[in-house]
Amino acid sequence: MLLPVRDGEDHVDRAIESLVGQTLTDLEILAVDDGSADGTPERLARWAGRDGRVRVLSQPTGGIVPALERARAAARGRWLARMDADDVSAPRRLEHQLACMEESDPLLAACGCRVEYFPRRGLGAGALRYERWINGLVSPAEIERDLFVECPLAHPTFFLDAEAVRAAGGWRDAGWPEDYDLLFRLRERGGRFAKVPAVLLSWRERPGRLSRVDPRYSPGAFRRCKVHWLRRGPLRGGRAVVVWGAGPNGKRFALELQRQGVRVAAFVELDPRKIGKRIHGAPVVSPADIGAHAGAFCVAAVGQAGARDQIRQALTAAGWREGADFVAVA
Repeated sequence: MLLPVRDGEDHVDRAIESLVGQTLTDLEILAVDDGSADGTPERLARWAGRDGRVRVLSQPTGGIVPALERARAAARGRWLARMDADDVSAPRRLEHQLACMEESDPLLAACGCRVEYFPRRGLGAGALRYERWINGLVSPAEIERDLFVECPLAHPTFFLDAEAVRAAGGWRDAGWPEDYDLLFRLRERGGRFAKVPAVLLSWRERPGRLSRVDPRYSPGAFRRCKVHWLRRGPLRGGRAVVVWGAGPNGKRFALELQRQGVRVAAFVELDPRKIGKRIHGAPVVSPADIGAHAGAFCVAAVGQAGARDQIRQALTAAGWREGADFVAVA
C-alpha cells in the first residue's frame, strides 16, 4: 500500500487503522512523509513501532508524484495499491481487489472500487454527480467507453500490477492529472481496467483537496491530457475531428485540438441559430449533415445531463463506431 502524506496528523491514524485491519493481512504499508511540518512524523513512527508492516519513508516536500515513486521503488510485492492519508478503506477492500485482478480479465493492469464521499453534509451537486458517474463504471467495457470523459477509477482506489506500472514508467508529472496519465500509458501497452462493484473506500471531500486547488487538475489540464492521448490513439496519422457541441465545452475542446495541431473539420449542433455559421474556422452543421464528414473522428463535447447517451445513439445509428470513430469527452 502506497500512502503519501503531508501534514496529515488529523486523519492519518484513522487511515492507517483501516489498512492494518484489512482481511488481506499479507501487505506492507509504505507511508511517505512528504516534508510534514506538523505531528505526522511522530504518528507514523508510532505506527511503525506498533506494526512491522508499516514502513516509514521521509523526503523533503516534493508532491504526490515523487512520494508515490519513492514508495513504488521501495515496494516488494507483485501488486501496488493506493490510498490517501485522509481516506478510509473498508476492511475487505484489498481482498476484493486482489480477487478482481487474479480472477477476472488476464489483461487487467488496474482495478478500482466504488467510492463514497464523506462527510456527506455540504456535498455539492457536482460532487454527487461525479460520484454517481464513477460508481456506474464497473466492467472493462464500461470503463473503456468513458475513458475520455474523466478518470474512470478514483486514484485512492488504484490496485495495480506492479510490473505493468514499471513497464509504463510509473507515475509522472506531465502537467495534468498523474492518475489519468498513468491509466492512459497502461492502456497504450494493452492494459485493461475494472472495478469491484462495492463501495470499499470512503473518499474525504474537502475544499483544500489537491484536485480542487492545483492547476494540474484544472479543466484545461484535463483537456490537454485528453487531446494528447487522442493524438497518440485514434487521431494518429492526422485524422481530422468533428466536434459535436458548439457550446462552451465544444469550443474549448476545439481550441485545444487546434493548439495541438489537429484540424477541426466541423461542429455538429442542434441549435438552428448556430447552424450555417463558422466557429474557430470550422462550419457548424446539423446532425443530419454529419455524413459529409465520414472518415473524420467525432468527439462528443456536450456536458448536459443525458446528452452523452443521445449523441452516442445518433452516431451509432449513423454507422459511426464508438472508440474507432467517436468518443465522449464531456
